[in-house]
Amino acid sequence: MRLSQMIGSRYKERPAEAVLDSHAFLLRGGYMRQVANGIYSLLTPGLRVAQKIETLIREEMNRIGGQEVLMPLVLPRELWDESGRYETIGPELLRFADRTGHDMLLGMTHEEAVVALCRNEVKSHAQLPFMVYQIQTKFRDEARSRGGLIRVREFTMKDAYSFHTSQEDLERYYDVCYDAYNRIFARAGLPEVTPVESDTGMMGGQIAHEFILLADCGEDTIAVCGSCSYRANMEVAEGRIEAYPEDALPLEKIHTPGMKTIEEVAGFIDVEPRQTAKVVFYQNDADGKLVLALIRGDLEVNEAKVAKQIKTLPVPATEAQIEAVGAVAGFATPMGLDTAKVRIIADETVAASNNLVCGANEVDYHYKNFNLGRDLPGVAACDIAEVADGAGCTRCAGTLNLRRGIEVGNIFQLGTKYCTAMNMSYTDAAGKMQTPIMGCYGIGVGRLAASVIEARHDKFGPQWPISIAPWQVHINALKVDDPIRETADALYADLCAAGIEAIYDDRNASPGVQFAEADLLGVPIRIIVSKRNLDNGELEFKRRDTGEKGTIPREGAIATIQGWIHDALTALKPGTREAINS
Repeated sequence: MRLSQMIGSRYKERPAEAVLDSHAFLLRGGYMRQVANGIYSLLTPGLRVAQKIETLIREEMNRIGGQEVLMPLVLPRELWDESGRYETIGPELLRFADRTGHDMLLGMTHEEAVVALCRNEVKSHAQLPFMVYQIQTKFRDEARSRGGLIRVREFTMKDAYSFHTSQEDLERYYDVCYDAYNRIFARAGLPEVTPVESDTGMMGGQIAHEFILLADCGEDTIAVCGSCSYRANMEVAEGRIEAYPEDALPLEKIHTPGMKTIEEVAGFIDVEPRQTAKVVFYQNDADGKLVLALIRGDLEVNEAKVAKQIKTLPVPATEAQIEAVGAVAGFATPMGLDTAKVRIIADETVAASNNLVCGANEVDYHYKNFNLGRDLPGVAACDIAEVADGAGCTRCAGTLNLRRGIEVGNIFQLGTKYCTAMNMSYTDAAGKMQTPIMGCYGIGVGRLAASVIEARHDKFGPQWPISIAPWQVHINALKVDDPIRETADALYADLCAAGIEAIYDDRNASPGVQFAEADLLGVPIRIIVSKRNLDNGELEFKRRDTGEKGTIPREGAIATIQGWIHDALTALKPGTREAINS
């Protein structure tokens, strides 16, 4: 590619809308242009990076037996009605009607589509296990698209789906995919990506992992143990929180005029927040009951954990809904409420800490010495607490630290959720009908590209790993007169003939302009053709990936560059597999 012919300008100024470095460099370097909020067109450099990432993904998916397919972006409502997700997923699912009035949607994920495809093709246990995958455009109507390609509405994703005859076989293949993901990220230049336990969310299933690049700009919060391999997304992270068991004291009602918050009540009674219990109300569970979450006063409720318990998205209750069940907002207690109308979920820390202060369902009054086992018999405790920075690790004696991260991939053990709902079955060896067990595995192509920039850049631009760089070699021809032009043209032709991907700056631009734009393109190997070095029969080089620089003889330059490329690719070795915490 000759730079003089390439569409797309590069510029110095950081765009005002770009908060993240990757967003700024992708715009400044002419990789992409915004079409609408969260929707981008890719120019040649951006598309070349995306295509190389897709090639890595295809190679690793094919290596583990994947069969590439392509399913539609536009899907009929009926498929999502079968799974039950058409009504349960919110406005992020873009729904519309076609010209005949038929309800359609833009696929944000393809579980329904893949089951609909495979249930008509797979009839016998002899056809299982198998995995199909696609690299396809998806659309998710994000309310908060931000960060360029980190969080978008339209995106390209590799999504894979495996089908099995047993949970054991799913777990075996889950590990195989886990290894493949480690290889993909290592080959893309991000060996530091780490798997963490995660919530299955709207996907369903029991076990899931996200692959996270720890970065301060990330939207996800990850609990990381400094002493063992435990890593978990905040949605599922478990912390070791000190319990305070005591001999139960008699329940005592006390006057607390105007004291509503935990801090006000604790200060008034002269106790610590850990010696209190608070309630948080949500509108309803899957059965329509009002939900009361009971947790120790020094902790916060984790709504993702609550969602697991109530089988629906927690929505804060209104004061009118709270009063309708006999509770008093600001002074609420679970004691005395009608369990036919209210579902009580108590955190484990409440069960393990006695003699707590809680509301009395009466304005300006609280109870002292509340004990869950005595005062609410039959209410089982579970973990609904959000882990705080500095909590103990449940796997070892270490301490958890909260870190920010970017999710670049995920894997799920879905189980039979979709196959059961959509009536996919096969006959086993005995001729009986059985339901396949599913797994699914996703990687966002654009987000991975942007994440590489977040991890691999300096103040001048990206430092692309050679495996996904838009080109392998960047030629700068300075002061393009006859000898320099002749040498640069010949070098470009030789590189192309050798199968080396080269971008050639053949413009009569100043060295400062050429080098600044070369930094924005981030090509790993830069070759500079100038009169001073040509007089010595040499070419100047600068390695954007390693920082090395110097000169090499013009004679034999192609072989030297081929060696550099080979060594750079060899250095991107896949990481070793770590044990999955499950």
